[in-house]
Amino acid sequence: MTETKYPILDFELPLLLTEISDPPKKLYIRGTFPEENVRFLTVVGSRKYTAYGQHVCERLISGLRGYPVSIISGLALGIDGIAHKSALENNLSTIAVPGSGLDDKVLYPATHKQLARNILESGGALVSEFEPDWRPRPESFPQRNRIMAGMSHAVLVIESQLRSGTLITSRLATEYNRDVLAVPGPINNSNSEGPNMLIKKGAALIQNSEDILNALGLDKEASKQQSLPLSLSEDEQKVYELLQEPLSRNDLVRKLTLSTSQTNILLSSLELKGYTKEVLGKIEWTG
Repeated sequence: MTETKYPILDFELPLLLTEISDPPKKLYIRGTFPEENVRFLTVVGSRKYTAYGQHVCERLISGLRGYPVSIISGLALGIDGIAHKSALENNLSTIAVPGSGLDDKVLYPATHKQLARNILESGGALVSEFEPDWRPRPESFPQRNRIMAGMSHAVLVIESQLRSGTLITSRLATEYNRDVLAVPGPINNSNSEGPNMLIKKGAALIQNSEDILNALGLDKEASKQQSLPLSLSEDEQKVYELLQEPLSRNDLVRKLTLSTSQTNILLSSLELKGYTKEVLGKIEWTG
């Protein structure tokens, strides 16, 4: 991540950010900001996440693969980092808004400098209203949260306690007339208190990726057809249609009504073509 390859530049505010009551006077950017025709989804949650929170975040974002969605988050430890990584794994653009300037020497948190590099190398962006050498302060984070809320069409909350920066972002989203989405959680876990409270107050309850697509105004069937690869055989197209969410090999055998050997040959062919991969016992479409 070198300054010659990724210069820090002052750039025009994204259109959505100009609509809020307290827009920044300027933003700095490293990398490539997506076109305005994508839907921007801010994903936020607890730094001290649970295995449930991680699984939900990864699963929901994987279901957005192939759709014109860009994932915004704060580069922080926890759900923020998981959201960025999941976006990268699913070929979605992602934008990080750290609570610091964008120089390597101050980028926060330092443990996510490699993640920041991966975001840039994938064609994503880092943005900040702070000067490039600005070191983070406690007040920097609520200030950057308004950038995240203001830049997005919707804010998705995955795990949060009642007193947290995550809920500051959701409150700002409401003030900016953005949709607030929340994933419900177990009632005996303090990390569920935030999203469960938001749902009680009217946030959209999110159970799957299709709920997110609906909230973003994306037509699932139309987007599916637009992202369908060319030159697929009839059986390959069936696999594509089934893998809108990851499935186990056994589930694919059952749903395809092919023999196990025929399914294995078909999946091997798709993997060689770069269309599928197997992760943690489930087949995912990656083409």
